[in-house]
Amino acid sequence: MGDLATIRNERDGCAFPQENGDTILRAALRAGIGISYECNSGGCGGCKFELLEGDIETLWPQAPGLSERDRKRGRHLACQCRAIGDVTIAAPSALEYVPRVPPKRQKAWLHEVRTITHDIREFRFVSSEEADFLPGQYAMLELPGLEGSRAYSLSNTANANREWHFQVRRVQHGKGSHILFDRLAVGDEIALDGPYGLAYLRTESERDLVCVAGGSGLAPMVSIARGAAEGGLLDNRTLHFFYGARTRHDVCGEEMLRELGKFGDSIRYIPVVSLPCDEGQWNGLTGYVHDQLAQVLPREFCSYEFYFAGPPPMTQAIQELLMVGHKVPFGQIHFDRFF
Repeated sequence: MGDLATIRNERDGCAFPQENGDTILRAALRAGIGISYECNSGGCGGCKFELLEGDIETLWPQAPGLSERDRKRGRHLACQCRAIGDVTIAAPSALEYVPRVPPKRQKAWLHEVRTITHDIREFRFVSSEEADFLPGQYAMLELPGLEGSRAYSLSNTANANREWHFQVRRVQHGKGSHILFDRLAVGDEIALDGPYGLAYLRTESERDLVCVAGGSGLAPMVSIARGAAEGGLLDNRTLHFFYGARTRHDVCGEEMLRELGKFGDSIRYIPVVSLPCDEGQWNGLTGYVHDQLAQVLPREFCSYEFYFAGPPPMTQAIQELLMVGHKVPFGQIHFDRFF
């Protein structure tokens, strides 16, 4: 299919094509243009723009990433809009958003399913082309019978076997998890688009690493741990890996970290349970996982590189703890907002 539209961003003077039904955001990133974004799913509002000329189609008019004030001011979400013909927009952009691995759309087939906990499974897909992505990134999956796409974080690292591993938690009334858990069978085909995301492993940093995961936020944190081990970062650095669970039956991740070597030495695993009395005895740390950071970490927070993923209340609490409570520079804090 040829170019459907040309999109010009007045803010930086860049122009790029929109092809094959892409949103404005995905078209920009595929062209190597660094438009501001985070979730790619309409929830965070990180890709707001103004339409200056031309017409657009809005895919999700009620997307929570826009407030009523935004709508009244004529703002739109680049991840939820397609250009109809040539358009001119005003969108924030920066070098940090330029993808280091350009996202591409390709076919993928479910290869294997593994159980992690009673409500988290790992879905392993094999793609038609290479599996090239950075540790900590995510991909958009277009699942059969589901309108639109869903963002899921990767738990493995780039590989020559064309494998993409996603750890997904079953969500009550969640349409995406319902299809993955109950309808998709080994051998079934989906469309996979990626990679996306800015909370990838920074290999240039010489600081010790702190990963904090909750729920299926385990996936990108495990990917970062694997990337750090494979890249030799843990030869002279320590990884503190926190996992926040509701009950002892929800605790997971230790087995995956043990496979990396250096467990108990360069890799320290710290599970925290918030409801220890509900289901049997628990002898480990209790409470909210973010409250344990100051109790466990041996040095000032500013000496670490932080990565975290999990439920929005957890990620919000960690942001406030690091940025407000301990004045950690924003460049040392890495997370992608999902809703």
